[in-house]
Amino acid sequence: GGGQPAGPATGFFLTEQNRTLLTNPDGSFTSRGELIVQNTPFKRLGNADELIGALVWLLSDPASFVTGTTINVDGGFLAFSGV
Repeated sequence: GGGQPAGPATGFFLTEQNRTLLTNPDGSFTSRGELIVQNTPFKRLGNADELIGALVWLLSDPASFVTGTTINVDGGFLAFSGV
């Protein structure tokens, strides 16, 4: 039983796994990285520590009755309509 799990829906975060896909050796963005940043209202990639707030809240007693919720931690990427 139980409800649907709750959790964060992450946007684009720079990690060791995707660093060469999103950045050049000099630290500038690749064309793919630039496209992502251009379509993110915050105009940057996320930092892993920006997930902490959502995770701490979901693990806390005040969120103990929360189910089936998606918390977007994406710098506005999902909400951006491109206009």
